[in-house]
Amino acid sequence: MSITAQLKQKTGLMLIVLAGFCMPAAAVTVDGLYSIQVPVAGSAPEDLKRGYADGLRLVLLRVSGDRDIMSREGMASLMDEAQTLVQSYQFLRASGTGAQDRLSMTFGAVGVNRALASLDAPVWGANRPLTLAWVAVEDRGDRQLLSKDGASSNRAWNQAFSAAAARRGLPLALPSADRGADRRLLSEVWGQFMGPVREASESVEHDLLTVVKISRRGDQWQGAWRLEGSGFETGDEMVSGSSPEQLTNAIVGAWADMLADRYAVAAGDVENATRVDIVVDGVRSMDDYASVQRTFAQMTPVVGANPVRVTKDRMTVRVSFSGELSQLERYIELDGRFFEGQSRPGNGSPSETETVPKPGAESSSDEPVVVDTPEAPGAPNADEGDQGLQFSPLETARDESDESTAAKAFESLYQTLRYRWQGGDVVAVPDQSTDG
Repeated sequence: MSITAQLKQKTGLMLIVLAGFCMPAAAVTVDGLYSIQVPVAGSAPEDLKRGYADGLRLVLLRVSGDRDIMSREGMASLMDEAQTLVQSYQFLRASGTGAQDRLSMTFGAVGVNRALASLDAPVWGANRPLTLAWVAVEDRGDRQLLSKDGASSNRAWNQAFSAAAARRGLPLALPSADRGADRRLLSEVWGQFMGPVREASESVEHDLLTVVKISRRGDQWQGAWRLEGSGFETGDEMVSGSSPEQLTNAIVGAWADMLADRYAVAAGDVENATRVDIVVDGVRSMDDYASVQRTFAQMTPVVGANPVRVTKDRMTVRVSFSGELSQLERYIELDGRFFEGQSRPGNGSPSETETVPKPGAESSSDEPVVVDTPEAPGAPNADEGDQGLQFSPLETARDESDESTAAKAFESLYQTLRYRWQGGDVVAVPDQSTDG
């Protein structure tokens, strides 16, 4: 008998079976919201302190979705204590003419969220809608449609949109290169005719659809757009800027403000939201089901573990935890029956970077580990954040058969974790002592 049949018979658990895609069909999990790189003058303590504050400022903007976050009362003291929220950092010593040293750091997600709540600021979680952007640019009479891996003449605009999206933590996709060469479609985007653009977008997964036209007016750039989808619809909106970077920050910032206003969690709800959904594949029997739930419940950081969704060979467990999410992940990794189900993109392989304990942690040296690294072409400055922010499909949103239930995926503050269960004897027993 299958696990589904057993659970129906023995527990009466309500099962939600896979029933195809539904909105938000293209919702994604943004990886790296709490990781950032900023330029620094050097590795002296005062330089690092300024770097921690610069990095935290950008992370708070991404996570709160509030462009005026720095004006909130109490922000000055939080900036002074920015290093207490740092989990790990790397000092990247630049090589090459004109290159600049950089500080790469990761802040604790729970700590940052609670800091925002203490300022009565909202928190926008890692599960975010995906925006498909059709962008037409006119410069000196020549019109081009931006696309991923498109013409080199559009590289500055592609990089500007990428940096703006990374700065605000907004998942953004451009159409394929073959679409970028479609002159008829370029005309439809320029005219902001949504019908033909919707038709051209049907085969591309997205939650939100936007058409943008950009043109030069003297020494200024002007951008006008329409955006629709997932309950949103704007009329003709317009902004201007003196450079591609300034204009794209204004455009993407307006989108992020609108989305955060809908999806961010109120400050009062953050303290009770230290929970994460964990999808476990390979759960094929009642014994597996019971073992997975019991194993989570016995881990030291876990306050509660409750199955919320079961399908064939898969269960989703909502785990409430104390401490940082990274601590819970370490406990799961120590149990040899869990295998990471999906590798998550990072900011460099171990061969490229070295992780340094957070400031104040015990170390054999007071000096940070220095990593020699060439400056990446087009590396962002401190006001742009970290380019290359990664995102991956939110599978739990796809698993839902009910649109209202699927929409709740956006309410989670933390990214969904995925593992594959391999039952049997425990290969490694988690250390049950408190993680310091």
